[in-house]
Amino acid sequence: MDARNEPEPCREQDKGLFEITQRDGAARIGRLHSKHGAITTPMLLPVINPNIRTIEPREMWEKYGIEALITNSYVIWKHEDLRSQALSNGIHSLLDFPGAVVTDSGTFQSYVYGDVEVGPEEIVTFQRDMGVDIGTMLDVFGRPDMTREQLEGAVDETANRAIPSLSVAGNEMLLNGPIQGGTHADLRAKSSLLMGSAENEGRGFAVHPIGGIVPLMEQQRYRELFEILLASKSNLPPDRPVHFFGCGHPMLFPMAIALGVDMFDSAAYAIFARDDRLLTPEGTVKLGGIQEWPFHSHALFGTTPQNVREMEKDERSIILAKHNLEVTQAELSRCREAIRNGTIWELAEKRSHASPHLREAFVWVQEQLDDPDEGPVGDSVLRMIASTNPLRAGGEGLGEEIDFRPHILHIQALLATRWRVPGSWWDSSAGPPERVLLIEGAPPPWRVTALGSVIEKIAEEPRTVVMISTPIGLIPFSLEDLSPWCHLTGPDWIWGPIFDDHEVLGALEEFGLSDIPLVRIAPRDEAEEHSEAIGVREWLDRCSVVDKLALLCAINPSEGCKMTNEMTSRRSRTDRVVNVNSGGKHILSPRLTDGGISLTTHGASIANELNPSPIPEFGSSEEDSAFPGIPRVCIIDDAVPFVGKGRNVMHGYISGADSHLTPGQPCIVVDSNGSLVAHGTPITTHLEMSSLRKGVAVKVREGAMKLDQ
Repeated sequence: MDARNEPEPCREQDKGLFEITQRDGAARIGRLHSKHGAITTPMLLPVINPNIRTIEPREMWEKYGIEALITNSYVIWKHEDLRSQALSNGIHSLLDFPGAVVTDSGTFQSYVYGDVEVGPEEIVTFQRDMGVDIGTMLDVFGRPDMTREQLEGAVDETANRAIPSLSVAGNEMLLNGPIQGGTHADLRAKSSLLMGSAENEGRGFAVHPIGGIVPLMEQQRYRELFEILLASKSNLPPDRPVHFFGCGHPMLFPMAIALGVDMFDSAAYAIFARDDRLLTPEGTVKLGGIQEWPFHSHALFGTTPQNVREMEKDERSIILAKHNLEVTQAELSRCREAIRNGTIWELAEKRSHASPHLREAFVWVQEQLDDPDEGPVGDSVLRMIASTNPLRAGGEGLGEEIDFRPHILHIQALLATRWRVPGSWWDSSAGPPERVLLIEGAPPPWRVTALGSVIEKIAEEPRTVVMISTPIGLIPFSLEDLSPWCHLTGPDWIWGPIFDDHEVLGALEEFGLSDIPLVRIAPRDEAEEHSEAIGVREWLDRCSVVDKLALLCAINPSEGCKMTNEMTSRRSRTDRVVNVNSGGKHILSPRLTDGGISLTTHGASIANELNPSPIPEFGSSEEDSAFPGIPRVCIIDDAVPFVGKGRNVMHGYISGADSHLTPGQPCIVVDSNGSLVAHGTPITTHLEMSSLRKGVAVKVREGAMKLDQ
């Protein structure tokens, strides 16, 4: 195969900047910019021992797509010959690696051997002088068996070393700022706050590794591992990658990435190989106990386990290490692809069954999602749910754990807080509903399987609230084409009557409908035609648009009714609404893939005029309201001419963003006066917009300013 090209160095002003290109909740695909190229995350930094190179770094770059690796600066510092070469020729020459080089500082050696012979500033100076891209300060390792007082000391001493270390690193080298605190969530949150806010001459840390976790992984204490990750994430700056220090088993990748880890490092690929063990995404396999390969790789192609067992020790270690690295890289690719298609949580569900200890940890995370603790862990969980796009295109596999998926929790929360009973009925009457009609035993699409019966019942009693029974709860008929409810996949029986009276009443109580007479029906294939059918259908269409504006855009239903005044629509050949007009002008289009909505510029303009909230500004407080209005991103004046003509909103040009903004759902872009500039879809959260300085923040659908003629 052809050798990879040398990496392109980043622009000086971009060095150390992190950008997010895609996300699925807390999981994100990003790019960290360094002197030796951009690093795509989530990614693994393979550990290279300068004295024992099981796989050559150059081969990692050319054959395995490794963009960055990590080696130990303390090992090089202690070895006179290596130290001389590194200082004379640079670390990249010493390792023969063209990509980014990250170095550890000797903290792990202090954990293993009890002490190191180098000072905090001296080791940072050494890393800088040998041309390291991302160095690591000498933090104080917090072991899980240490007393709380000792761990508090580790947190404080690490924080005390932060600014001197940043000062020594200067502008030449990016620096890791490790987070310590043992298994105490409050200490991890404290450490994150201290390290995240540390600055010298306006420069802070580029990456935040979660330190002190190797003992937990060695003892398979995964629940505590993920607890300290969530606690640490609560106070970490969102514009910096999070590194799981010492974690490199592919089995742990999906869960860690789903919770927000961006970088991993490990020598497991080589260490396990020397012990005749193979890494797989589902655990570890001993070479001595297998007759066929449980996972294939290029390294093992054309061999058998027996062939490999008969090799010399060194040859066997190399071929197994190459297999382990391939499997590790493949699992990271699988995770990145899952982020792209919105299935990272489902992948984590599958991998959780690989180990009883991992399963215990996953179940604990599900419990947190269902009922978050107070404190830093709960804060991170709530933020993760809120940052998850609630809609998904394509099928949603039904399983016992579907109720705990973050995007399901998000859409259910939006339904519970933002859906309202219609303010008027199809015959223009007003007043409270007279009955609730529950459609059961009908599969989607409900506009085909149930519409006739719905029209018949509404024509009979206009003040009828129509609900649909789905395997994951009741929904209003107005949301019948909204993902995930209409895209659930499973055997036919899942669409039968599955809830008893008590469960139905409990669900209706959440909608405020439990005191209204209930009628449960299974819709007929053929319903009677009614002269009122057209009027009822138009009313149902308008209810659908108003309810989606409420759920997905936080627009008060009363304002949604104003937006849809004199509403007309155009339908597809499959009887789906594709264009919605109001007052003769196109305002929005329902999306056929997930049931969501895409605004037009005219619709965005109306939504902006109806927004009751002050113009968003970073650092200002917002009123707590279920309907704060269409989410807005306010840009600085210099960016207005470009965004107004349809260019994307870039980080670094934003002065404020509404906190209820949701990645993947509609938002509008305004100037400092609140005037509409554009509308589109945010990629990042409002917190990320407040700190990120590179990359796309809002993918603009259309600018509000006409192009120059």
